[in-house]
Amino acid sequence: MNRGPSQLFGRHNAEEELSTRPDHALVGVIRMPGTVISPVRSIVRRILGALVALAATVAIVYVGRDGYKDSAGGEISILDVIYYATVSLSTTGYGDITPVSDQARLVNVLVITPLRVLFLIVLVGTTLEVLTERSRQAFKIQRWRSKVRDHVVVIGYGTKGRSAVTALLGEGADPGRIVVVDTDRASLESASAQGLVTVNGSGTRSDVLRVAGLPRARAIVIAPARDDTAVLVTLTARELAPKAQIVAAVREAENVHLLRQSGADSVVVSSETAGRLLGMATSTPSVVEMFEDLLSPEVGLAIAEREVERQEVGGSPRHLADIVLGVVRDGELYRVDAPQADAIEEGDRLLYVRKVSPPQT
Repeated sequence: MNRGPSQLFGRHNAEEELSTRPDHALVGVIRMPGTVISPVRSIVRRILGALVALAATVAIVYVGRDGYKDSAGGEISILDVIYYATVSLSTTGYGDITPVSDQARLVNVLVITPLRVLFLIVLVGTTLEVLTERSRQAFKIQRWRSKVRDHVVVIGYGTKGRSAVTALLGEGADPGRIVVVDTDRASLESASAQGLVTVNGSGTRSDVLRVAGLPRARAIVIAPARDDTAVLVTLTARELAPKAQIVAAVREAENVHLLRQSGADSVVVSSETAGRLLGMATSTPSVVEMFEDLLSPEVGLAIAEREVERQEVGGSPRHLADIVLGVVRDGELYRVDAPQADAIEEGDRLLYVRKVSPPQT
C-alpha cells in the first residue's frame, strides 16, 4: 500500500496543525510585507499627536473661558488655560480651575473627555500599536490566503534560496507573489525586508506548506542545506501540489535520482556546478565571466525563453536574429544542433540569449 510522506515520517499532533488554525492565529507564523517605521519616527509621531490634542483643548477652553472658575480668583488667562488643559488631559485634575457654566461642562463631556482619551492613547501608543499591527497582519493574512494563486514558494532561504529569489525578481516577478519558508529568524527578516511573504516553519511539514499556499503554487523552489531534507521536502511538496513545477537543489550528484524519483522536475547540483566553474577559471577565466554574465539577469546578456512568432514557424532556429540555444517542444528541450530542432513548429518555445538593457538612472 502506498503511503504519503506524512504517513512515512509520522503525523504531528492536532494542536500543531497550522493549516487548521484561524487566520488571526497565524500572525507570527505568516508575515506579510509592510512599511517599517523607525522607533525615532514613531516617537515623534506620538509626540505630535499629543501636542495636537493639547493645542485643540487649549483653543476650546480659551474660547469658552468665561464658563470656567479659578479658585484663586481673577480672570482665566491664556496661561491658566494651558495649565488647565495640561492637568486635565493628563487626568491629574487638581480642581483649582473648574467648569462652572452648563456650556463649559457640556464641552468638557463632549469634547475635552474624548481628547483626554486620545491623549492617553498616544501615551500608551506602543501597546496600541502592537495590537493594531496584529490586527492589520491578521487582515492581510486572511485576504492573502483567500486570493493567493499561481505564486512561487521558496523553501530554504540560504545562499541558494536567496540567489533563486534574486533571479526571480530580476525577471520581473512580483515580490508579493513569492513566499519564503524557513525556520531561521534572520533569514525571514531578510526576506521580509525585500517585500516577500514569509512563513516560519519547517518545509518538511505538510501543514506548514499548506499555510504557504503550496497546493495552489505555480512553482516550488526547494533549496535546503541538506540533501536528505531536500528529498523529504520534495516528497511532501509533490504530494500536495501534483501539477506544480518543482525545482530542487542538491549538493551531491549521487542524490539527483532520489530527487527525481521524489517528484522534482528539475535538479541542480550546486557543488559540481561550482567545482566545474572553479576548474575552468584556472585556465579559461573569460569563459567563467561569460557564464556569470548569462546567469545575471540585471545587466549584459541573459538566457531567456520566448514563444515562436508566426513567421518563424517552419524555419531553422540557426537562421534567426536571436542566438538560439535550444527548442522546447511539448516540455522537452532539444539543443539547437539536435535533429528535432531543424525546423521550428507551432507551439514551440525558443531558449535564446537576449541583451539586457542597463537600468535607467
